Amino acid sequence: MHLSGRLAAAIEVTADVTDRHRPVNAALSDWGRANRFAGSSDRAAIGNIVYDTMRQRSVLASTMGSDAPRALVLACAVRFMDITAAELADLCEAKHGPGELTEEEAAALSRDAAADTAPHIQANVPEWLMPSFVRAFGDDAVRQGQALSMRAPVDVRANTLKTTPEKLLGQLAKFNALEAALAPDGIRIEVPAGLKRTPNLEAEPSFQRGAFEIQDAASQVAARLCAVEAGHQVADICAGAGGKTLALAAAMGNKGQIHAWDADRNRLKPIIARLNRAGVHNVQVIPADEPQKLDELAGRMDRVLVDAPCSGSGSWRRKPDAKWRLTRESLANRSDDQRAVLARAAPLVKPGGRLIYVTCSLLPEENIDQIEAFLASNAEFSIMPYADVWSQCLAGDVPASSDGGTKGLVLSPADHNTDGFFIAVMQRQG
Repeated sequence: MHLSGRLAAAIEVTADVTDRHRPVNAALSDWGRANRFAGSSDRAAIGNIVYDTMRQRSVLASTMGSDAPRALVLACAVRFMDITAAELADLCEAKHGPGELTEEEAAALSRDAAADTAPHIQANVPEWLMPSFVRAFGDDAVRQGQALSMRAPVDVRANTLKTTPEKLLGQLAKFNALEAALAPDGIRIEVPAGLKRTPNLEAEPSFQRGAFEIQDAASQVAARLCAVEAGHQVADICAGAGGKTLALAAAMGNKGQIHAWDADRNRLKPIIARLNRAGVHNVQVIPADEPQKLDELAGRMDRVLVDAPCSGSGSWRRKPDAKWRLTRESLANRSDDQRAVLARAAPLVKPGGRLIYVTCSLLPEENIDQIEAFLASNAEFSIMPYADVWSQCLAGDVPASSDGGTKGLVLSPADHNTDGFFIAVMQRQG
């Protein structure tokens, strides 16, 4: 396909996403099935255009004075694809292109961005959420939002049960892989520019052999800050597909036991295959419909990890459509879920043990607010300043938390070039 056809296809997919409120990956998959003539490079290019459009949706709509899918994609082409307005006009009129530019579109595409654009538009954050960003980051809120609107690199975690980071780095050298900055076992592959596709790492023989898992550096850090040791008894009670479970097992050298459970059986479904591929054999998976088995662990766990259900605002670089679907009601529901899972987790921790609360969110309502509320009603727990925990289990300088706090650690794309994560470690008094 020529670029003209790719732009037209991107408009079609974007319309499916915005008009039907569908996830981008689902809309792209359906488009690919309906248009078998498109090759893998075409599908990758169209996906890049759609994802970039959704990441920058507020700025693009402001540029065009319209949030129509066509307007958004055309603005994306000029603003982020190094295409001039004149070149775009020719592409639109080409065969299979989106169609001739209107006078209004041409004028909008030629205008410079307004200097007085509202902060939430500059940040590409829903207007109703901007006060939360300001509360978290103050004058830095716009910069934090802008970083969440860029493409994300691909991070992998070397599975030390089967290889070393050094060996894996050599195997992935063809992708220009680099050591990750914060995660000791992490390796990073930078995001490709333009319309190039991201490497399909799951097709690599080393992945098939279980030598690595695809996992953002912030998620790897969260697992490290659990400070697990060989022989520990650990509960991962929001295990999902098992990414952090696998990291914990590797850190424990397959010694001790991890009890992995999630309330959503579909999220938990991939964990068995992942455990087998990684060579992990110290994990007991508790079926989603048997939560009563968690009660048997009460007062016995050295570590309890709560990777709480959340808005996912920290992963907006990867799932930009999610931020436009988030509502006040869904955020309130997630907050309720977080309180409930903390209440379930607390009794499992033994005296002297630790409760680790993690979200993939940058919103204070889901992060420090939840910790402060929990501590206020659970006097037997106290916060461990994240810098102290870091010094115990990670080398190098302790990173500053993006919210300026000292209790929990906020990692963000703007400051750490990771997904947005919140990590808080609490200890039960002995």
